[in-house]
Amino acid sequence: MAEQSEVGNSPAVTMQASDYLYQWLDNEQISFAFTTYQANRLFLVGRKENGRLAVNERLFDKPMGLYASHEQLFMATRYQIWQLENRLATGERYQDCDRLYVPAQSHTTGDLSVHDLTVTDKQQILFINTNFSCIGRLQAGYSFAPIWKPPFITKLVAEDRCHLNGLALQDGEPAYVTACSVSDVAAGWRDHRLDGGVVMHIPSNEIIASGLSMPHSPRWYQGKLWLLNSGKGEFGYLNDGQFVPVIFCPGFVRGLAFWKNYALVGLSKLRSKVFTGLALEQRLASGNMTSQCGLMIIDLNTGNLLHTLRIDGVVEELFDVVVLPGVSWPRALGFQNDDIDRLISFPGSGGIIATKPTVQRPGLSQPVQKPGVPRASQLDDGEKPEIKYQKVVNLTPENLLAYESMTQPSLRNRWLTQPQRGELLGVSASIDGEMVGFVVAESWQEAGHPHIELLSSYVLSGYRHHPIEQKLHVYLQQALNDTRKLV
Repeated sequence: MAEQSEVGNSPAVTMQASDYLYQWLDNEQISFAFTTYQANRLFLVGRKENGRLAVNERLFDKPMGLYASHEQLFMATRYQIWQLENRLATGERYQDCDRLYVPAQSHTTGDLSVHDLTVTDKQQILFINTNFSCIGRLQAGYSFAPIWKPPFITKLVAEDRCHLNGLALQDGEPAYVTACSVSDVAAGWRDHRLDGGVVMHIPSNEIIASGLSMPHSPRWYQGKLWLLNSGKGEFGYLNDGQFVPVIFCPGFVRGLAFWKNYALVGLSKLRSKVFTGLALEQRLASGNMTSQCGLMIIDLNTGNLLHTLRIDGVVEELFDVVVLPGVSWPRALGFQNDDIDRLISFPGSGGIIATKPTVQRPGLSQPVQKPGVPRASQLDDGEKPEIKYQKVVNLTPENLLAYESMTQPSLRNRWLTQPQRGELLGVSASIDGEMVGFVVAESWQEAGHPHIELLSSYVLSGYRHHPIEQKLHVYLQQALNDTRKLV
C-alpha cells in the first residue's frame, strides 16, 4: 500500500505501508503523528474509509519534541513551543476528519534545541533544553526556567555540552533522562558517540546506565524503562542498569511511543555526519542493508516486528512519534493556506464555520488550478457540485490584494491611479471551499445621487462556459440592494 503526500511545490513524500497496517490501526481505533525537523514537517496519519491511509502534513520550523494529551498536541519548534488544540466537538467532522488540531498558543523560547517535551500530571510543560544541558519549563517573562541539570554540568550556557535529549515521566513526574555523554565542555559529547551515552535518575542525580551509544527517547511503560540505543539501532529496556536489546532496527532510532502491548519506533536514514562511524553503520554494511526512514511497530510480548511504514522522498529523518487514541482521521491547520483565517468556531456556533472560500495567496500573477478544485470536466460529465455564493464585506484596497489573482481588470493597478470613493462589496463563488469566481463593485454617493460601478468580474477559465458569472452578477445586485441574504 503506497500513500503519497505533497505540500506546495515540494518533492513528494512517499509512504509505503506494510500489508496490514491499515487493518491494525482500524482494529485498535488509533492514529499517530510524528515530526521531522530535517524536513520541517508535522505528519498526522489516520485512515480513510476506502482502506487507505489518510496522511496530513503541515510545515513548521524545525519541529522536534511532540506530546499528545487528550484533545491537544504540544510541539517544540526552532524557537517556539506550540499548543495545538482540537476544534471539533465529539461526533463532529470537517471534510471527513474527526480531529482538527489548530495552533492555538505559542511560547517563544528562542533557539534552545528543545528535544523531548512532555506534560506532567499537574499540566506543567517540561522539556529537554539541549543547548543549555538542562530540563526547562515555561515561565512568563522568560524564555525558560531551568528546573534540573545533571550534576556534572557546571554552568548553564548554550554549548550543548552533553547532548541531553530524552525525558521520561514516572507517575506523572520527571524521573529519567538520556544524554550522549557526561561531557562538561562545549559539544564534548561528539567525541563520545560510540559508548559515552548514559541514563540518569533525576530524583537521585545518579547515573543508572552507561556505555550506551547516543541513547534517545526514554519512556517508562509497564513497569520498565524503555529506550533507544540509537547508535546501534536497538530498541530495548533497562534491567538492573544493563540495556537489554529487544530488536535491531535498520536506521537511527529516535522517537518512541506505546499503545497496549505495542511500541512505535521512529527510524532515520544515516544522512548526517553525526550518524557516521557508529556501530549501526557497520552492522548495516555487514548485513548488506541500507538505512531506512519510517516507523516500526513492535509486539512487546514477542519482540517481533509487526508492521512498518517506510518513508521516502524529501523526508529522511524522523524525530518524535505519538499515538492518538480514538482518532480515525486527524488533520491540523498550518500557515501555508487560508484555512487558518477562514475556519472559525465559537460557543453556540454549532461547529466549524467556513467564513469565506479559499483563494490563492497574493503574488501569483496567473490563476492556477489548485489541488482539490473540481476540474471543469467534472461539471461537463453531468455532475452538479454545490456552488456556494457568499457576500464578501469590509473590503479595502489593502485586503483586496489577497484576491488579486481573482480580479480582472487588476484592482492592484486601479488603486495606483484612482482613490477609493465609497464602499467596496464583493461576491464569491466557490466549490468545496475553493474560490472559482469573484466580482467586486463600488457604491458611493455623489451630489446626493447613488452610484454603483462594477470594478472586477472574473471566473476561472475552466468554468466560464457555465452560468457562474451571470449568477455572481445577480447576487451582487441583490447584495447591493440589500434585499436578500446570501447563502
